[in-house]
Amino acid sequence: MPGAASAVDPTPASISSPRFADGQLTGVLTVRAAQKAATIDGGSLSARIGTADYPVSVRPVAQTSRGAMLVVDTSGSMGASGMTTVRSAASAFLADAPADVSVGLVSFAGTAGIDVAPTKDRGRIQRAVNGLKSRGETTLYDAVALAAQGLGGFDDRSIILLSDGGDTQSKKATKAQATAALSKYGVRAEVIGFKTAESDNSVLAGFAKVGGGSVAAAGDAAAVRAAFEAAARALDSQINFTIRPAVSVRSLQTVVITGKANGAPFTVSTSVDFGAPPVAEPTTTPAPAADIDVAGPVARIAAPHGMGMTLLVGLVAIFLGVVVLAVAVLAPMFRSGRKRRVDTIERYISPNATMPAERTAQISPSSLSTSLIELGDRVMDGRESTTKTMKLIERADLPLRAGEWWVLRIVAIFVTVAAGLVLFGGGTLMNLVSGILGGAVGWFLPAFVLRFLAKRRSKKFEGQLPDVLTLVASSLATGFSLLQALDAVAKDSAEPAAKEFSRALAETRIGADVGESLERMAQRTQSENMHWAVMAIRIQREVGGNLGETLKTTAKTIREREELRRHVRGLSAEGRMSAYILIAMPIGIFFYEYYTNPSYISLLWTRSLGWVMIASGLVSLVIGVFWMRKVVDVQV
Repeated sequence: MPGAASAVDPTPASISSPRFADGQLTGVLTVRAAQKAATIDGGSLSARIGTADYPVSVRPVAQTSRGAMLVVDTSGSMGASGMTTVRSAASAFLADAPADVSVGLVSFAGTAGIDVAPTKDRGRIQRAVNGLKSRGETTLYDAVALAAQGLGGFDDRSIILLSDGGDTQSKKATKAQATAALSKYGVRAEVIGFKTAESDNSVLAGFAKVGGGSVAAAGDAAAVRAAFEAAARALDSQINFTIRPAVSVRSLQTVVITGKANGAPFTVSTSVDFGAPPVAEPTTTPAPAADIDVAGPVARIAAPHGMGMTLLVGLVAIFLGVVVLAVAVLAPMFRSGRKRRVDTIERYISPNATMPAERTAQISPSSLSTSLIELGDRVMDGRESTTKTMKLIERADLPLRAGEWWVLRIVAIFVTVAAGLVLFGGGTLMNLVSGILGGAVGWFLPAFVLRFLAKRRSKKFEGQLPDVLTLVASSLATGFSLLQALDAVAKDSAEPAAKEFSRALAETRIGADVGESLERMAQRTQSENMHWAVMAIRIQREVGGNLGETLKTTAKTIREREELRRHVRGLSAEGRMSAYILIAMPIGIFFYEYYTNPSYISLLWTRSLGWVMIASGLVSLVIGVFWMRKVVDVQV
């Protein structure tokens, strides 16, 4: 765990990655200077362990694998100007950071993810930073925990965190868990507090304290850039140290290192576990070992009847490969509450580091999923449908990025194609048809589910709207202002109304007009009734009048329309059920005949007349679906 500098010392310093092995203590010493990189005087270093003093030997830090992670807040509170500041500051950091340091990028808004794993390709990091956009909520704690775990393969680890300290939506880590992750992995935290309406300096100071780093308040672009440059200088102000304590040094001890950097003295301390004292083991005469038959009978595995062993092994290998790929892709999205990504990043080895050759060729599941998501981001970027898809994801309140959505659709295609081949595969033609149908289902099914979830959430919001407007009107009647009434809705209403109104209030607190924020909420939820309510609020603000009475009248009208719509839906329930049965009946009969009498149903694709019947049946089914949908769809 990194140690913090003493409160009375003029020069702050910290120790990271302390490790006791083979009778020697090693670690990385970092000294922070104000305007330039600190030069540590190796000859001035001395160490005290307990009551004894020991010499300290040093070597260049470039011989140590070092990793740094840029952790950037991209929530809606940052705004376009904030992201411009981030791009400029990141460029300055990448230009000043030592060449041997691998740099990664973690961005967090509604979700947190590793955009780029630690790499020495500075251009790749800058391109990723340039592509960041400000939107959504804040998941600060998830991002800090994820960044700490992502640096687990390096000897010296540090994060450069830019945030206002606010957290509104973390689900996979709490503040305590994020702090524990920094402590567990020995990560040094250089924190830049970007001041917004949600600033929480106590959270940022806590991260810096446990990480042996510093906090720099930045209220403008110049201050942010200077803070990033200072973080880069800290990487230039490091040195590797080695201490050889006496054999008698055991258990948990405090190690204090003193020395000079740029002519100024510094003192830094940390706690190190030197292991338990040696215990003499009694001398015993081992009992003679019983003879073990290592060449006993070997159990043989028999393949299922009618299946060769080679085919069985091949099928098992394919199945295991599909399972591993699915786990690699989906694990980062569904793990929570424990070590989600301890093995997310395999060791990114420095050219100077000595590691076994086979380690460099391994790929961790998390790195595979990250690469797939990056590929998905590149595929989705610039497409006309991406904007519409992201609006649907936002309306459905799903924590997915564009790249994750693309990967999900690709996985769905593979799964449905495999399911089609297993369920309906037979001859070459049937395999081809099953594969095509499975691919079509896999491609369209996620989009259908997404629209269904978005529509269901919008309907739920519509159902809550009359009660919400009534609550706003009652609050206005008691003397509340409009913003106070909306705040009451955000606190007292159920989801999704509470979240949507909370977001609208957050937009007004950073300078947006309340009418525009509510209009965006109406567009986001596709609520025609909310459009009416916003129109009433805007008219009242322009011409005056009793807004409370206007909202009560609006709520009453919406409630009456909803009652009429439900009444019509109840009257048309019999027609809709008949439509469902008539549509499902030919499909169900086809599957039933396929499994009970395949020779009979196979005439449909083994005879020319059968293909004509399939085509005419599909055309008739599509026409019937549209016809019955129009008959039972009564607009209110």
